[in-house]
Order: sequence, then C-alpha cells, then structure tokens
Amino acid sequence: MVSMLLSVPAVVSTCLLLFLANLVGNVRGGIPTTLDGPFKPVTVPFDESLRGHAVDLPPTDPRLIRRVKGFEPEQISVALSATYDSVWISWITGKFQIGYNIKPLNPKSVASVVHYGKLRFPLSHEARGNSLIYNQLYPFEGLRNYSSGIIHHVRLTGLKPDTLYYYRCGDPSIPAMSDIYYFKTMPISGPKSYPGRIAVVGDLGLTYNTTSTIDHLISNKPDLVLLIGDVTYANLYRTNGTGSDCYSCSFPDTPIHETYQPRWDYWGRFMQPLVSRVPIMVIEGNHEIEEQVESRTFSAYSARFAFPSEESGSLSTLYYSFNAGGIHFIMLGAYVSYKKSGDQYRWLEGDLANVNRSVTPWLVATWHPPWYNSYQAHYKEAECMRVEMEELLYSYGVDIVLNGHIPQIYR
Repeated sequence: MVSMLLSVPAVVSTCLLLFLANLVGNVRGGIPTTLDGPFKPVTVPFDESLRGHAVDLPPTDPRLIRRVKGFEPEQISVALSATYDSVWISWITGKFQIGYNIKPLNPKSVASVVHYGKLRFPLSHEARGNSLIYNQLYPFEGLRNYSSGIIHHVRLTGLKPDTLYYYRCGDPSIPAMSDIYYFKTMPISGPKSYPGRIAVVGDLGLTYNTTSTIDHLISNKPDLVLLIGDVTYANLYRTNGTGSDCYSCSFPDTPIHETYQPRWDYWGRFMQPLVSRVPIMVIEGNHEIEEQVESRTFSAYSARFAFPSEESGSLSTLYYSFNAGGIHFIMLGAYVSYKKSGDQYRWLEGDLANVNRSVTPWLVATWHPPWYNSYQAHYKEAECMRVEMEELLYSYGVDIVLNGHIPQIYR
C-alpha cells in the first residue's frame, strides 16, 4: 500500500525539516546520510523475517456489516466530473445475491434521486440518474455466482466552484432516503486556483493497515482522493469466501480465477465515512480484472464507480481525464490496449492536445504499474506500455506521474 498527502506548504516544510535534521546529524557526528556521500553501494540479502503481513478485516467487523434496511442507500460516494461544475453521487440499494441459483434484483424497481443545495434545509434542487446491477458468473460446478445490489449514479450539474453542498440520496417515493451528507466542489480552473490538499493512495485493500490509512486521510481532511488501482483484492478469495495470500497461485484446481464479490460491498461500507464527502477518483489495477464467464473483465470496477469518461471524450471506464482547479489529471489504463493504433492512445493524443496550460498549468498522469522500478517481481512489467506512450507524454510536458503496484516508494 502506498499513500501520501500532497500539500504544497506541507511538502516545503517537510523538505526543510529533513534538510535541517541532516545538518544537525552531521554536526553532532550522527548517522551518515546521502548528503555526506557519495558512498560505495552495499548489497545485502533481504531478511525474510522483515517482510510484513497484511491481515484482512473479517466480514464480522462492525464497519463492514450492512446497517440499512430495505432499499435505504448504503456505500455512498462522491466522484468528480470533468470540470468543477458537476459531480457524481453513487450508492447501492438492496442486498446482493450469492449462490448457485441467484435471482438478480430489478434495477428499475428503485428510483435514483438526489436532493441537494447550499443549505442543509431545504435541499432545494433535485437530480435523477440511472441504476444498474452487475453479475459475476462462474459456469463451473461448485463455484458461487454473485449479483450485486442496485447501483445508482446521479450527476449533479450547474454547481458553483469551491462551494459546499449538502445532499441526500435514495428513492423518496418508497420512502428510502439517506441521511444528509455534504461535499465541496473543486475550485474553478485557473493558474492560481488549486485544491488545498490531495490524497494519493494505491493498493488499498481492506486490511487492518487500511484502517490506519483511512483514519489518517479522514483526520487530514483532503479535498480530493486519488486511488491508483488495486481497490479491494476480492480476487484473492474463492467464491465461498475463503481467502488466499498468493495472487498467482491462489486457485490452481479451478478452471478460472475466482473472486469473492462481497468484499466489494464490505469495502464500500468501510469507505463511506470518507468518500461520502470527499470525491474519490479511481483507476483500475490488475486486481480489478476479475475475469468471469465469456472472458468478461472489470465488471465490478466499471459498475460500482462513476467516471467522467463521456465528459472527457473517453469510450471506456478504464481511462479518462478531469480538472481539479489548475491541475489536469489524466487517468490511464494499463490493462486495456495502449497501442498507438488503439482507442486509448488516440483519446490521449486528443486530450493532451486540448489541454490549455494557461488554465491548467499542471499536467498529472496516473496509471497503476510504474514503468520504471527495480522491484524484482514487477521489473519491466509495464515496458510495453512505456514504449507506446512515453514519448507522447514527454512531448506534452507532463509534470508529475503517479503510480501504485510496487510496495515501495520511488521518486
């Protein structure tokens, strides 16, 4: 898991403190630092006893248990649209189905409605959206199928920049509405207009370590969260809920790689205290592939999150872009075609060409696996993507690249 908080004053202060600490260490004859070098590199074998072990939260954890009744909303989240004047509100109603003979819920049986406004009372505006379900199917004896609850996505438009809005979501005709939550829109795009604090996290999962990370994010009150792939690790579980630590060797005795989709629901409940009020923007990682019947992939990822794909001209949920103040973010897909002749590359060319650096001076690109790393298990894993796309990103002067996947920090 890799996480950080980007805050310009904080970064400057941290660098200054580290610099001063090194000076003090040298004066006092402390441990040598890289500032005292250069030194001849020393290589030592890795001590396996130092390898960490992340323990997943069990489904009995109170934070993962379904608390709502009937078709009341749960797993509520906010996502940005392509520009400041629009956001997405998403939630789930109804219980998921899992077993050998499942009957999916009817997504048209519950309306998708958001009441919102600048004042808590009354919520003077209403927006309606769409609903869907997805299935994760395994046509093999002994494997359990899954059908999601009803997933709702509603886009709010005509919003003011840098403004606090209150909202509640659900179906008022049942009635089944949520409590009142709030979010803040991004500042208007401009060279002197930026979110105050952006949280960046990758390979999050749902472990006891995750709880520390999310507690840290909540306490630091970010304006935006970027999740750079590997969301729930539901594919480290069999369809019966039995877990495994080994991604590549989990299920050698089954004809398809299994997943346990309820881990997505547990994750959505756990994350709600943060993402119901702070927009979260997600890009896929390798653990979201989740192959199923007819070689379908990314079903949970594509259904559960709202993406500004259409607003940013993308044909896919696997790559898109958006603005946050004076920053233009490009979210690239490492597990969909990135060849120069493909849709994603052509979209990227057009997106980069349309960026106005006088309006969004900062250009940030993200994707899950880094092109450059020295980690043995993933060394040059994304080399083919690099060969296809690196020159294009260089030519447009991308300022920052953010990746996940590797359990170390590189900079």
